[in-house]
Amino acid sequence: MKPLSPSPSADALAIGARIRSARKAQGFTLEQIATSAGLTKGFLSRLERDETSPSVATLVQLCQVLSLEIGSLFAEPEAVKISLADAPHINLGGRGVDERLISPRNESRVQVIRTKMEPAANGGEAFYTISCEIEVLHVLSGGITLRFVDREIPLEAGDSLTFPGREPHNWVADPERGAEVVWTIVPASWRGE
Repeated sequence: MKPLSPSPSADALAIGARIRSARKAQGFTLEQIATSAGLTKGFLSRLERDETSPSVATLVQLCQVLSLEIGSLFAEPEAVKISLADAPHINLGGRGVDERLISPRNESRVQVIRTKMEPAANGGEAFYTISCEIEVLHVLSGGITLRFVDREIPLEAGDSLTFPGREPHNWVADPERGAEVVWTIVPASWRGE
């Protein structure tokens, strides 16, 4: 009996979207990349829509022009799933909270924390800062008041607030309903490895 050899996948590789994404991320037009790679604008447009298959030489040329590793066009995107039930408990100093890290511990580009707050839960006695560029607070349910040195901003379910992480702040959950929120910190303020 002959050993089975792998058969080609019926799923087409969608490398065009990856090429388009790289081009746009670098701020280049179709015409600029087509000219640099020695291609027509129409061919590159069809390639980006996965309507045509390029030769290996064309892929190598595009990768050079876009400063991409050719293997990156074929690699599966890195995706990490964290179920809320499996998310690690963390403690950033808040009182009356259940905080869970819902982004990977080793992710340095962004940190996402889901916090369930009891009624009147708070961030402690004093204002604090986070070592990051931006914080985004999104309220899932209940209410929370974000306190800054010179003002207070009440937020309700569905509201989001973006502010500099280095801005001294604190917070208090609604005294009757509490709150459930998601904090997004960019870049991650700490790595819990």
